[in-house]
Amino acid sequence: YITNGVHTATWLAPELYAYFNQYLGESWYNKLDDPATWEPLLKASSEELWQIHMRLKSVLVDFTRERTAAWRQRSGLPVDAVPLLDPDALTIGFARRFATYKRATLIFNDSDRLSAILNKPGRPVQIVFSGKAHPRDDPGKHFIQQVFWASQHAGFQGKIIFLEEYDMNVARYLTRGVDIWLNNPRRPYEASGTSGMKASLNGIPNFSILDGWWAEGYNGRNGWAIGEGQEYANQDEQDWHDVLSLYSTLENQIVPKYYQRDDKGMPAEWVQIMKEAIVSVAPQFSMHRQVKEYTENFYIPAMQTGKAQSSSK
Repeated sequence: YITNGVHTATWLAPELYAYFNQYLGESWYNKLDDPATWEPLLKASSEELWQIHMRLKSVLVDFTRERTAAWRQRSGLPVDAVPLLDPDALTIGFARRFATYKRATLIFNDSDRLSAILNKPGRPVQIVFSGKAHPRDDPGKHFIQQVFWASQHAGFQGKIIFLEEYDMNVARYLTRGVDIWLNNPRRPYEASGTSGMKASLNGIPNFSILDGWWAEGYNGRNGWAIGEGQEYANQDEQDWHDVLSLYSTLENQIVPKYYQRDDKGMPAEWVQIMKEAIVSVAPQFSMHRQVKEYTENFYIPAMQTGKAQSSSK
């Protein structure tokens, strides 16, 4: 098999491109699939990386507010009824095709527990959703409705946002501006999961089921895993075990780590995870590596086989 990759130049934030030029040298893109190219980032300025991230996060917050206000205005609803998003709050991103196996609504299994996590004093959390369902996928459309309905309920208003009209533009804002990328498909159905690669390329750690690419990419230092890669014969049992792991990891590991600040007000350990996400994911899950492997492992051998067969006739 050959694992998918993402096109670096398409998905990398320009601000990070300049940061990479500064610490990796301006020729880094010519050897981006070499892990050694990225290692200097582990010792690069954490303050600069965090400042870049916070600027990109602010841009996402502004974009989300403008997009939501425009929708509310078109719908005849009060534009400023609920404050939307806190730029300083831990922000989770979830954006992809709303196929049912991707379980977009898994995090809502225990709404009281989720509300307590989102609204904990001094440690607020918020979630931005986006995505589309296939036109014939009615269950997927229902999942979108459930996310939207949840965003309107007490305890979730202003904390859970659904961005409409998901496309590459929306995806760029999200994969550059959230703090952590959530992916919770039901094992073993995730084929790859390239959105998480795009996020990690921009220094956004993943929080994912150990399936698809994350089963290969997770190293214990570049993000968090949901569960331990188990599969259950009963889907309800699997959902329950996975959501318990999701809540526990979010409450006990991710939120405390994000809000642990040094004397400069920066989450130093969190930024180190951001760096590890870039260094471990950028070379291994690049389109450059993918195309090279297809060429070396499949296209050239196929061409050689074809020539050999032709010459033997």
